[in-house]
Amino acid sequence: MEYGKNDKRISFMDTDKRAAELLIRLKNDGLTKTKFFRAILTGYLERNQDIISFLDSYKENAGSQSKNKTRKIKNIEKNEKDQKNKFGLNDGDIQDIFDLLEKEHPDL
Repeated sequence: MEYGKNDKRISFMDTDKRAAELLIRLKNDGLTKTKFFRAILTGYLERNQDIISFLDSYKENAGSQSKNKTRKIKNIEKNEKDQKNKFGLNDGDIQDIFDLLEKEHPDL
């Protein structure tokens, strides 16, 4: 089994009313639940600023994360971005480096 290639189910519970409202909205937008949640997940993982901004606002209103912790996370993400820019690396370059290492040293 190769990591990152296996399907995993991600699910959660919500009310029947919200589930019905979601299906109606998705139908109007021409989306399936799968496409919708994959799009949101991709945006979140790739740190899409619209999604991150929405979640920051949500966390602040819900009181689920302190402003201090939010500030620390933003600083960490900024430092990560600065380091990638400093060395001219993007996600594809980083993956290529790991692929080369794997090819050179398959026993690792």
